[in-house]
Amino acid sequence: MEKQFYDIYEKYHQSLFQFLFYMVKNREQAEDLAQEVYIRVLKSYHQFENRSSEKTWIFSIAKHVAIDFFRKQKRWKHRLADTFDLEMNQISDHSPLPEDITLQNESIQLMYRCLDKCKLDHRMVIILRYIQSLTILETSSVLGWSEGKVKTTQHRALKALRGLIENELKKGGTNCGKIRLER
Repeated sequence: MEKQFYDIYEKYHQSLFQFLFYMVKNREQAEDLAQEVYIRVLKSYHQFENRSSEKTWIFSIAKHVAIDFFRKQKRWKHRLADTFDLEMNQISDHSPLPEDITLQNESIQLMYRCLDKCKLDHRMVIILRYIQSLTILETSSVLGWSEGKVKTTQHRALKALRGLIENELKKGGTNCGKIRLER
């Protein structure tokens, strides 16, 4: 199992980390979630039945880890809201987002800002299809959806993302040129 684990790590770590990073927008949190994925891989590798590729199996685990993280965050935010009067004590984080630091191209920054505003399902499909370059079949396997649902969600996600980008361009008057997502 040790050799298999190291092979998996070598093949997929970079893509796995990128996926988690794009989902949570925090390097340390993405590292923690990647570690959780590897723990789950180690615990359940003996149950892997090769019905899908290792890559889609690992990304499926990563998807569940990310969703679990978001659920915990939501509960935490509710507890925080119950504890503090947020109307009186506004809590805000003025530090730049990871994309703002790492990406210099204004149109890419705009696209990532708008991607953050998309629904979780839309964001996952866009990240898996366009950033991780998974096929529709691989994406459907990772998400546990039919290929038709992936195609439909991808279509709706791109439409929503385009609308958000157009609204931001109209609001800000920024001229970023034409942003295209093709696959």
